[in-house]
Amino acid sequence: MYMMTENMETVRISPEKLNKKLDNIIEELVRENFEGRLVNGALTILVTDVENVGGGKMVHGDGGVYQKVKFNALVTKPEIQEVIEGSVCDVLSFGAFVRFGALDGLVHISQVTDDRINFDSGNKKLVGKSTKNELKIEDTVRARIVTLSLNERSPRESRIGLTMRQNGMGKLEWIEESRKKPEEKKEKKAEKKKKKVKK
Repeated sequence: MYMMTENMETVRISPEKLNKKLDNIIEELVRENFEGRLVNGALTILVTDVENVGGGKMVHGDGGVYQKVKFNALVTKPEIQEVIEGSVCDVLSFGAFVRFGALDGLVHISQVTDDRINFDSGNKKLVGKSTKNELKIEDTVRARIVTLSLNERSPRESRIGLTMRQNGMGKLEWIEESRKKPEEKKEKKAEKKKKKVKK
């Protein structure tokens, strides 16, 4: 889930940066300290509208200045049971990695579909044994978050487990095909009734 948040934080301006334009330094420090980082379980993607709040403070024995800042941030906060859409970015023998926004999640091979899945290592794709449905890099999928372990220090190393084993989930082409099948059955039944009536 994406949202805009208003934040109040403190940044440290090192002594060697104090001779530069303060507004530029503060904006640079806020971007360095918060963009791409997890804060309160939300990943900050973009920082905007940075402004100083009051005067800076100095601490005895530290040559830096501690400046309160206010800024807006575009954040994403994935949640258990959330439905996401993303693109397959890697396929391995144990499943597929799906990139959604700034994060990646894993769809384990057992969570791709109800069909038995085989790994085609030569073509880097997962193939359903009976349906012959294929899942490969760059396919767009819809999945649900089932496990979530966010890494505060390195958000790209967070562990997010996904499943596609439910109605309305999976590769978008599979979802579209599953919607067409009931319609096709209804059309075939209607045609059979028409033929019976004509006889």
